[in-house]
Amino acid sequence: MTDSKVEYTVEEGQKIEYTTTTTVEEKTSVIDEKASARDYLDTSSSSNEATEEFDARGDRIYVKSDAEKQYVRKLDFIYVMPFVAILNFLQFFDKSALNYAGALTLKEDTGITGTEFSWLGSLFYLGYLVYQVPNQYLLQRMPLGKYTGVLIIFWGLVLSITFEAKNFAQLAGLRFLLGFFEAAMYPCCIMLISAMYRRKEQAARLGVVYICNGVAMAVGGFIGYGIGHMEGVMGHASWQWLMIILGAITMFFGIVIFVCLIDNPRSRFLKLTPEQLQIVDERQRDNTTVVTKEIKWSHITESLKEPRYYFFCIASMLINFQNGALNTFSAIITKGFGFTGVEAILLTVPSGVVDIIYIVIILWYNNKYGNTLYCAIVMLIFAIIGLVLLIAIPVPKAKLLGLYLCWAYAAAYVMFLSSLANNVNGYTKKLFYSSSVIVFYTIGNFVGPLMMVQSQAPLYIGGMIGYIAANVICIVVFWLARRNMDNINKERLARGITNVRGGEQMEDLTDRENPNFIYRL
Repeated sequence: MTDSKVEYTVEEGQKIEYTTTTTVEEKTSVIDEKASARDYLDTSSSSNEATEEFDARGDRIYVKSDAEKQYVRKLDFIYVMPFVAILNFLQFFDKSALNYAGALTLKEDTGITGTEFSWLGSLFYLGYLVYQVPNQYLLQRMPLGKYTGVLIIFWGLVLSITFEAKNFAQLAGLRFLLGFFEAAMYPCCIMLISAMYRRKEQAARLGVVYICNGVAMAVGGFIGYGIGHMEGVMGHASWQWLMIILGAITMFFGIVIFVCLIDNPRSRFLKLTPEQLQIVDERQRDNTTVVTKEIKWSHITESLKEPRYYFFCIASMLINFQNGALNTFSAIITKGFGFTGVEAILLTVPSGVVDIIYIVIILWYNNKYGNTLYCAIVMLIFAIIGLVLLIAIPVPKAKLLGLYLCWAYAAAYVMFLSSLANNVNGYTKKLFYSSSVIVFYTIGNFVGPLMMVQSQAPLYIGGMIGYIAANVICIVVFWLARRNMDNINKERLARGITNVRGGEQMEDLTDRENPNFIYRL
């Protein structure tokens, strides 16, 4: 047996050391990333075992074996991420159909007012909110793939029926139902990615979720522009064709999800070798997510006692004031700059492109340097600048610059979700955190459109000032959440880290119950 000393950089200028004991057959567990939570390894000797290397700064990094790379490629390109990507593309596009319809002739054809249109944006999120309680239960009890597929089919059906709506009451009921059936999608994606991927891999995959929102805006702008020219075809308005076409596509995809989406890292569809099964065991120890159908009330109680829980909930609400408004009003705001309806829809394309750029840049930086919540704060600063420009620039069409800067908030939300996925452990606790964050996400999106008062059109200055204030408060809340986790890290590092073996890590422990858990800041 030999003793080996490992030096790990926690923050700039601060280092800790701990000693582990190993045998010839055993490799020491390692921390794979600066400021990371424990990416400990417990692999037996084999030709495909993971190896350890050091980066230029001396931090230990994890290098995947060929067998693991092959396994991850299956998840990324065949069995998981393609479905997640298309799901989020449709989810965003479908709920944004109202945005495009508002720039077309929806208001005139149904006789709704500007205030009623704001309520249509909010009622979607009321349905979203109502479904969170049953979703918390069903998400832990139902097979994730089948559950998701059924909900997608239902929301596609609701969207298709929307073309028959003749007045505000009918539109309001259908928007509520659309939000009701879409409500489980983000929690499903978070839980799926948390269960299938290593902690270090999760930020990039969660980024894909929001990159697909940007793609939906960009591609959706072209699709909406094309469908906008279908006015009068077979006696239907162009906005009606938008609902019919999107609803049909969504229902078809729901059937595909029901049949094909895997929700278990050991799924028979993966056709895993015995060696890859061992790799899956090790990956589950690494991501610390142990899937279980048992609801542990102690996890919920622990969550409610944590200041971080309330910080995360408040942040989710505040950052989504702006989200709810832009997803409902961006085309109408653009139309107010002096463009036609179809031109306004086409100009949503750059919004999607810049949204993708923000997310890709921040994911690259976060993967290289860390500091997840600081990255979120920087993106919120860009969003605030955009909102200020929307108010301050006197030339209407030049205000597009401010509008495009505003979308940086989406990258901030990606970093926020990454922090949640990486730093909340225990299956019930992670579900409770995720569902709670979605509840406050819903409240924010419900309130956001109502801040766009019709009498202030087309600039909606009061709403813009409200979103600026919300983003400033959100920056403070992110800083407090980071400081809370950093203080716990320092306490644990001061006590010393024990080299925990695999069997212990497979327990369904929360981040508080596991004394060796280090938060990724």
